Amino acid sequence: MALLTHGFRPFFLMAGIVAPAGVGLWALALAGLPLPEGPLPPLRWHAHELLGGFVAAAMIGFLMTAVPNWTGRRGYGGWPLAVLAVVFLAARLALLPGSPVPLPWAAALALAPLPGVLLMMLPALVRARTARLFGPPALVLGFWAGQAMMLTDAAGWSAWPGWAAGQLLMADMALLLVVLIGGRIVPSFTLSALRRAGRPAEPRPLPGVDRGAILAVAAVAALDLAWPGGAAAGTASAAAALLVALRLSRWHGARTLRWPILWVLHLAYGLVALALGVKAVALLAGLPWAAAWLHLQLAGATGLMVLAVMTRATLGHTGRALVAGPTTTAAYLLVLAAALLRGFVATTSADPLPALLAAALCWVAGFALFLVAYAPMLIGPRADGTPD
Repeated sequence: MALLTHGFRPFFLMAGIVAPAGVGLWALALAGLPLPEGPLPPLRWHAHELLGGFVAAAMIGFLMTAVPNWTGRRGYGGWPLAVLAVVFLAARLALLPGSPVPLPWAAALALAPLPGVLLMMLPALVRARTARLFGPPALVLGFWAGQAMMLTDAAGWSAWPGWAAGQLLMADMALLLVVLIGGRIVPSFTLSALRRAGRPAEPRPLPGVDRGAILAVAAVAALDLAWPGGAAAGTASAAAALLVALRLSRWHGARTLRWPILWVLHLAYGLVALALGVKAVALLAGLPWAAAWLHLQLAGATGLMVLAVMTRATLGHTGRALVAGPTTTAAYLLVLAAALLRGFVATTSADPLPALLAAALCWVAGFALFLVAYAPMLIGPRADGTPD
């Protein structure tokens, strides 16, 4: 089966399914349609599935594609991939509203996939003997620790550090991974495309900004864990926003406007700076319009970067041209609209419900377009006839 020949195939597909389901069902509940009781209350299910379902699936798909490239080993496929995918899917079904599975069993099932994939990749990483390759898996392990905090609290195994701390840790680890990996792929893909187009360019020199941006976002994550919601985290967020914006300014984003497959990467990275800046305003000044900074971080910076990477990787690894067609471009714009509606309009409206439902509709439509365009690519063989 082509679906099981490469790790990105089943997990990008499941990410594309969980993203609209996790928001769409919650939007129905907001609109007044009661959801059936499940292991988690609806709001907690919505929060967990967008992180532990959607983002986690994208992380697994990315790692199972990137680690073979980094280490020179064969891609992950066959029965180990099938087992991992089945466990991940079973966890989604066990946590679904209306599921009769007891929460402790559902939580244990949901916590299994990420350690499983990290253990699967550990031998290749150890044999590569390159310390920097352990960076992304370490962040995924931190992301999983946040998931464990959420689910151990919900299942009653431990009330400390709690659901909120775990949710924020998951969100911050995902953002740090966006900053780390995005900082490599955005300028690399951009400069390669400009050279091919006969318009070569190099990053503008700003010594210390690259490392400073990564360290600043890491500091935000550490302060969120130690002193969440405080002035220290707000100050660090302001510094991180400035450094991320300076880093992005070096990559010639204005010269990518003819290529949606490229400008979406710059746009998603720009949303990192925007989300951090809005977070700083919320934590330092307490202004009401900045209250939804976490949604701007998740639906905007993380969600749009996930969509951008999934579309590009799927095209490239299924033997297709790296061109975002009208359907893909519409998906990018819809997810952007969802983030802005949720992050700004819903917090400044006298009645936030219409804006919330509009944001949900844009998000669901964006990922529905992703599935329409990319599910056949993920399920079917490569377009060029060569094996994965």
